[in-house]
Amino acid sequence: MSHQHPADAQALTPAAAPATYTNPVVWQDFADGDVVRVGDTYYYSASTMHYSPGAPILRSYDLLTWEHVGHSVPRLDFDDERYDLVGGSRYVKGIWASAFGYRPSEATFYWYGCVELDRTYVWTAPAVEGPWTRKARIEAGYYDAGLLVDDDDTMYVAYGNTTISVAQLDATGTREVRSQVVFRTPPEIGVLEGARFYRKDGLYYLWLTRPANGQYVLRSRSPWGPYEIREVLLDLPGPIEGGGVPHQGGLVDTPDGDWWYMAFTDAYPGGRMPTLAPITWVDGWPVLRTVDGRWATDYPRPATAPARAVEPLTGADTFTAPTLAPRWEWNHNPDLSAVTPGDGLTLRAVTVTDDLYAARNTLTHRLQGPTSTVTIELDVSGMRAGDRAGLVMLRQTSAWVGVVRADDGTDRVVMTDGLTMDEQWATTSTGTERASAPLTGGRVWLRVQADIRPGADRQATFSWSTDGETFAPLGPAMTLEAAWQFFMGYRAGIFHHATRALGGSVTVRGFELTTP
Repeated sequence: MSHQHPADAQALTPAAAPATYTNPVVWQDFADGDVVRVGDTYYYSASTMHYSPGAPILRSYDLLTWEHVGHSVPRLDFDDERYDLVGGSRYVKGIWASAFGYRPSEATFYWYGCVELDRTYVWTAPAVEGPWTRKARIEAGYYDAGLLVDDDDTMYVAYGNTTISVAQLDATGTREVRSQVVFRTPPEIGVLEGARFYRKDGLYYLWLTRPANGQYVLRSRSPWGPYEIREVLLDLPGPIEGGGVPHQGGLVDTPDGDWWYMAFTDAYPGGRMPTLAPITWVDGWPVLRTVDGRWATDYPRPATAPARAVEPLTGADTFTAPTLAPRWEWNHNPDLSAVTPGDGLTLRAVTVTDDLYAARNTLTHRLQGPTSTVTIELDVSGMRAGDRAGLVMLRQTSAWVGVVRADDGTDRVVMTDGLTMDEQWATTSTGTERASAPLTGGRVWLRVQADIRPGADRQATFSWSTDGETFAPLGPAMTLEAAWQFFMGYRAGIFHHATRALGGSVTVRGFELTTP
C-alpha cells in the first residue's frame, strides 16, 4: 500500500546509520505494544488507559526511529459518560492491552479493545491516520486481545488471563462465530496474559507474557490447539539500569525475513519503554538473542530499507495547525467546544472545581527519558478571578507550577504539590501551596525539569520566567511516585480550570520538550 510522508522527508544514506542501536528504542511511555508491518512500514500501537484520543499509533521504517501518526480510538466512546469526567472518572480504566492489525483483503486497519472486562470494541480505518470509525461493540470480553488475520483471511482473536481462549470472527470482523479455551496455564508458571497471535510456516503461535518478568510461547498446528509451550525468557536482566525485565509486546518480521521482538521495560516513574531485540528460529521455536545472559543495551541494527526522515517525538509545538498533532492526549475525553488551536492553543475553562483531577481539558504530553525539560509559554490575560492555569506533573501523586488569579484581579505564580489519589483513584488531596511570587503582565513561561530514570527517589523541579530566558526556581523539588499501579507514567499536563465561575481563558503560545 502507499503511504504519505512529510514533504521534507529525505532518504538517508545507509552509511549515515550507526552499526548498532541502543535500548530502549523509545524512552517514552508506550506500553503493551502491538507491532505490525505493512510493506516496508512498521506500526506500533499502545495502551493509554484514561487518556483521549486513545491507542496511539507510531510509525517507523527501521524499527528504531518512530513518529506519531494517529490514534485508533479518536474518542473514548465506551458507553460511559465518566470517560468525559461527568459523574465521576475512569482513571486507570479504558484502553489496556489491545489488538492492532491490518487486513490485506480489504486494505483496512483494525483495533480491538476490551473495556471493563465484559465488552470489546472494534475500530477500523483505511489508513493509520484515519478516519477511524467505531464499527462494533462485541458483547464478550477479549481481555488482552491479540489479532490474527490468517492466510485464508479468517480473523481470530486470542485472549485471556491464565485461561487462554481463541475466538473466530465472522467475515466482517465484528461478530464472534466460535470461541473456545485452547490452553490452561500450569500452576508452576502462574499467570499468562497479553496474547499476540501469529502464523508462520503453517504453525500457529501464541505469544504470552508472565507479568512482569517472563515471556512464553505456545505452538500448534491448529488455531484451536492442542498447544505446546516453551519459555522464552524469565527474570532476564534488562537494558535500563534499575528497570524491570523486558516482557509482553509482540513479534514482527522484516521484508527479508528477519524477526524482532518489541517488548517493554518497566521503568517507573516514567512508565514502560519499548525495547527491541532480535529473534532467531530454532526447530520451529522463537529464541531471543541475548548478550552475556541479558537483554542487551546495544544490538546490531535491523537490516531494513534505508532510513527515512520522521517527525521527532520531542521538540516544539506552537499550535499553528487547525487540529492538534497526534503527540497530544487529553486527560479523559475533552470538551472540544472550549478548545481553539491555530493561533496558539486557547483553552476556555469548562470545569468549576478545586480538584485538578476532576477538571476537564487537561492536555498531556509524554516525557522523554532519562531526563527532560518541558517549557510552556502561557498568555493568562483572559483569566477570571479564581482561575488556575499551568503545567502539572500528572500521575496519582502530582504537583504543578502555574498562575492563580485573585478576586481583585492580581496574579500570582504558584507551586503546589501533594495532589494525591487513593487506590481506587479517588482524590484524597487537592494539594498544598508551597511557594508563590507576584506576576505582572499577561505572559509567563513555566518549566518542569524531570528525572524519570527508574527509582523511588527521582525528582522534578519547577521554575518560571517573564521573558523566556531567565528562569527562577519555585517551590521544593517534587519526589516522583514510582509505584506501578497507575500503569501510565508521569506526563506533563497543561491545565486551566475555574474555582469560582466559568468565562476565563488562557492561550498556550508555545510548548517545548527538550533533553539533556
